[in-house]
Amino acid sequence: MRATFRTTSFVLSAALAAPSLLASSHMDAPLITLDDAANTTDVYAFLTADDAGAKYLSTAVSVYPFEDPGIGPNKYNFDDNVRYAIHVALGDDRTSGRPTLSYFFNFDTTFKNEGTILQSYTGIVQDVDDASQNLTQRYRVTKIDRRPGQNRVEVLGTGLLVPPNNQGIVTPEYNTLDGEGVVKGGVDRGQQLDRYTDQTVHDLGDGYSVFAGQRDDAFYADIQAVFDLLNLRDPAKDSQKGFNVHTIALRIPVSDLGGDMQVAGVWATTSRRQIEVRFDNFDPIRKGRFVQVARQGNPLFCEALVAIADKDKYSRTGPHRDQALFAQYATQPELAALLNGTVFDGNPLPNIETNRDDIAGIFIPDLIKVDLSTDAARLAGGGADHATNPDDAGFSRLSVFGGDELWSPLQQAMVPGGWPNGRRFGDDVLDIAVSAVISEPGACPPVIRVAGDNVNSNDVAFSKVMPYAPTPQNGRNHAHD
Repeated sequence: MRATFRTTSFVLSAALAAPSLLASSHMDAPLITLDDAANTTDVYAFLTADDAGAKYLSTAVSVYPFEDPGIGPNKYNFDDNVRYAIHVALGDDRTSGRPTLSYFFNFDTTFKNEGTILQSYTGIVQDVDDASQNLTQRYRVTKIDRRPGQNRVEVLGTGLLVPPNNQGIVTPEYNTLDGEGVVKGGVDRGQQLDRYTDQTVHDLGDGYSVFAGQRDDAFYADIQAVFDLLNLRDPAKDSQKGFNVHTIALRIPVSDLGGDMQVAGVWATTSRRQIEVRFDNFDPIRKGRFVQVARQGNPLFCEALVAIADKDKYSRTGPHRDQALFAQYATQPELAALLNGTVFDGNPLPNIETNRDDIAGIFIPDLIKVDLSTDAARLAGGGADHATNPDDAGFSRLSVFGGDELWSPLQQAMVPGGWPNGRRFGDDVLDIAVSAVISEPGACPPVIRVAGDNVNSNDVAFSKVMPYAPTPQNGRNHAHD
């Protein structure tokens, strides 16, 4: 199958190319696919503001791909033995790919009653950690500030509660019809949040707030068809539909970052202890320093650009090594050559396979870059025409490719309203990434081409307040594509 082509716009309605390279399947590198609780699926970073005009860098990382809702007796949870982290780079650190500030999240799991098979719930949960919630997770947030004159460790919060997973009838506050119906959608005001979520968005003081818990997988794309040798479907189907992830969301006051006339870089990592020793009839002993086992910044870099030989190396290294180890994958993207050899076979697009400094500018070093000088990002809700939670006016899932731009006082120019200027919940990163690869921004005039897989929305509405990520899927009433 071949797609039609125009010099100013391009729509792939029937096929994309390079199935193993186009989609955020959440299976970035070979080794991390064996460690779900430490496997980062997506990272988000975008600018928000409160009613008083105070600005925040809102960040999030999701882990544990493809959680099928409502399993039992065991449940998907954050791992007490994984150190989860969100990193922020400022100034020269952003250029070099080193963290200026790091926020670490460590979890602890307890049971009220271990003499039962009912691991998570012994009754209907009315409030987080009530007598009916048998399994409870709490966590600590630690901030490390490496700026000159700071260099200090600060515990921002301890004993912070994680809400229960969404089972169905026993977790009715997440769902319609007391759990018999589908999950509730996102909201545009904090007062409308379901009780469990509202009770676990924690105010840490000084403008910080945090949430950690199960949420709907906010990435949407026809992954199955892309990996099925590009036999895309009409209509297309969202392969992440009906699945959950575990998400940590952290809202950081811009004032604590030194003001808004700067660009911040954000990425996330997961780490485990260096040594684990197992004995018969005893719990494992874990010793040594924490060693990084996964990382992620921009969506799609490891999956869509980095070759198999270097994927595990990417997981174990930091952004400060990207220029030396991975820059060639951005400046000469194999994806562009594969697209030319398949979709554009016989009529290849010029100037997209080499010297791609524009692609390197996004991915090297692999941080999500957020211009803090703009107005707050436009956020997704439940769609432009949603009755109670519409998208913000001017929001486009395609970011700059959909005309969604913001004025930057710092750069004295218009910048993308979403990824690659930050990444919002709702950004269609698959379509944006492929559109960027097949466009020619350096041409005079620039040539912009737009591509897509025809999956244009998530299956659950986003919230426009903390934690932004959609409500977790209902174990009793959900559907997969």
